[in-house]
Amino acid sequence: MRVLISADMEGATGATWPGDVLPGTPGWSRMRRMLTSDVNACVAGLLAGGAAEVVVNEAHDTQRNVLIEDLDPRARLLTGRHKPLGMMQGIEDADAVVFLGYHTGAGVHGVLAHTYLGAGLTGFRIDGEPADEGRMNALTAAEHGVPVLLVTGDDLTCAAAARWAPGARTAAVKECVSRYAALCLPPERSAELIRDEARAAAAAALNGERPAPVTGPHRFEIDFHATHQAEAVAAVPTVELTGPCTVAYTAPSATRAARTFKVCTVVASAAAEQGYG
Repeated sequence: MRVLISADMEGATGATWPGDVLPGTPGWSRMRRMLTSDVNACVAGLLAGGAAEVVVNEAHDTQRNVLIEDLDPRARLLTGRHKPLGMMQGIEDADAVVFLGYHTGAGVHGVLAHTYLGAGLTGFRIDGEPADEGRMNALTAAEHGVPVLLVTGDDLTCAAAARWAPGARTAAVKECVSRYAALCLPPERSAELIRDEARAAAAAALNGERPAPVTGPHRFEIDFHATHQAEAVAAVPTVELTGPCTVAYTAPSATRAARTFKVCTVVASAAAEQGYG
């Protein structure tokens, strides 16, 4: 069993503030060790549970956050930007996937809650249901017939995962107090929790059947902070303006929908004005 770990950073142990996850800041330098510790705990648990191979795909910002010199030598690291499937690169060769360090989406409660953009994107729906990065990535996994084994992050992320990955185990490494505050487990305790849940998830997956791929079209709707962002994004092929600050599109597959979503966020970010948003 080959397991892919999609490793984001906002949901890592101890991360609660933008400076904790913005590359180049002192906080980020420190939190890289916390993220690497979470990843190593997950790798150890997966292998103890019967996984034969673990690949870690960096999924945060510049996608150069995990300290490879401290990485469990039994894993391999997929690092760097501009990967065709982004956060889900490697899913096509995986038998199972873990969403590590994930977070809740824009417009809802959660530590460092957002969807792709730190600001500007205020709401996101897939097929009429409230969505976040986890739901979008779970659809991509399902399209490849790959089950989500484990989700780690704050308590609200773990609760959200029950809706889009009901078969996954969860590990809450912190409890949300506000968007920028949390009651956090120390690294030693969060590592033990992640390791135990990963081991149990891998063992259960070995004894279960891999699900059949789930294919089909999906409707994505995105709300932005300002009208000019939505208007700029509406220039993307297949995307239509459906409200003053809202765009929508229908894609034939989850993978295509996710790729279009990434383009939309890049355009929206470029359209933002420093003083007015």
